[in-house]
Amino acid sequence: MYWIYTFFGNRTVLWLLFLGNVGGTIYGYIWYKPQLAETPIHFIPFVPDSPTASLFFVFVLLAFLLNRNWPLMEALAIVTLFKYGIWAVVMNLLTLKMAGYLPWQGYMLIASHAGMAIQGLLYSPFYRMKVRHLLFAGIWTLHNDVIDYVYMQYPKYAELDQFARGIGYFTFWLSIASLAAAYYFSIRKQRVIWKLPFQ
Repeated sequence: MYWIYTFFGNRTVLWLLFLGNVGGTIYGYIWYKPQLAETPIHFIPFVPDSPTASLFFVFVLLAFLLNRNWPLMEALAIVTLFKYGIWAVVMNLLTLKMAGYLPWQGYMLIASHAGMAIQGLLYSPFYRMKVRHLLFAGIWTLHNDVIDYVYMQYPKYAELDQFARGIGYFTFWLSIASLAAAYYFSIRKQRVIWKLPFQ
């Protein structure tokens, strides 16, 4: 098991992930550009869910590369990467079922968002977050659900608009599951303090 974390803690791997997440974050904000153009300014920080999740992880990786930890970003990253990674995979699969096909971008989104969910958990042994950081991440995440499904600022999938209420219910419980996963992998399971190989 240790060799896995030695590999993923390697500076070259961290740099590649950092650059990949920066690129994915930029692409994600561009993907949201049409919706952001119609979004009231006070909702904008809460609308581009996936790119903001990967942005949190960019800060986590940057801290690692500087031989540091940023516990608040770690909490925000693991919760939102897992949540929106799983969410996007499910929504694209539902779109495939409803429409009968997906453009190549849909399959790319499935693969990239599955990777988001995995990488957040994969690096959890290196996190130093505490319960207070997870509480803040929980407030952010559940507040985001309110913005999305009370004020109807959720990501637009035309084929799925008719299921918005059901998707909102699913998203709320996915938020709870994401917080539980973050607690388990980053706090409760933290019996041994892992360090990055170069720390």
